[in-house]
Amino acid sequence: MTATAPSEVLPLRALLLKHPYQAWLDQANVRRQWRDLRYSGEPDIARAVDEYEQFVEILKRSVPELHFLPEDKRTGLDSIYVRDAALVTECGLVLCRMGKELRRGEPEAIRDFAGTAGWRVLGAIREPGTLEGGDVVWLDEKTLAVGHGYRTNADGIRQLQETTAGFVREVIEVPLPHWDGPGDVLHLMSLLSPVDRTKLLVYSRLLPVPFRRRLLEKGYELLEVPDEEYTTMATNVLALAPGKCLALAGNRRTRDVLERAGIEVVVYDGNEISIKGAGGPTCLTRPLVRSAA
Repeated sequence: MTATAPSEVLPLRALLLKHPYQAWLDQANVRRQWRDLRYSGEPDIARAVDEYEQFVEILKRSVPELHFLPEDKRTGLDSIYVRDAALVTECGLVLCRMGKELRRGEPEAIRDFAGTAGWRVLGAIREPGTLEGGDVVWLDEKTLAVGHGYRTNADGIRQLQETTAGFVREVIEVPLPHWDGPGDVLHLMSLLSPVDRTKLLVYSRLLPVPFRRRLLEKGYELLEVPDEEYTTMATNVLALAPGKCLALAGNRRTRDVLERAGIEVVVYDGNEISIKGAGGPTCLTRPLVRSAA
């Protein structure tokens, strides 16, 4: 398999995942780490496994190829959120450098797995740069939007531009708000998720005005998340195919917004694997291959 996924909405053909047993190991390990990682509560690993296995069963209905990262001593609980440690381009993986210091071992773990799997690594973000996958969104095959905030800095964005210069026409830097401060997990994908070729699910109240205008100028229809559902991760949805997405259960009003726009919504329960660690379906998955055929 060659990892080539410069789209956020084409049909998913292959995904990278990490099971709670490989990321969290056991309840004692969860108990040691969850406070330092700023989870909202201690996850219950038995319940998390049940949720995760149901999550995987849902994915299997749409995605023919799933790859699972192994246990790795360099990683912690957050390694279940596999999107953040690497980007996928048509020319290979770009390994990130995590803005959250306790996650710094994750990109190297992915590098080792990629070597075993035979996936090409195009490059890596180096110190003092930081870049996390949740801040990077393909708007089209030649355009990247990258959030500049507490997890991704200016040098990380510059290195990404240099690494992808041969095939990316434009990198749009998106300043992110302070919101709840540097300890909070606020990525660009906390504010928007592509759900169809010309439709984005967004929380406009936190989008910079110039960037929002650019999206409208590029012809996107913006589907607005209600205020009361933003904090329950309503904006974080994974496109399984154009017009079909996977979302965290609940957020009924956002689901109505999507369905009125012609988007099919599949839901999963994620109190342990998503809500407590603030990582929705995009965070839990790293798309490797998306293609129309």
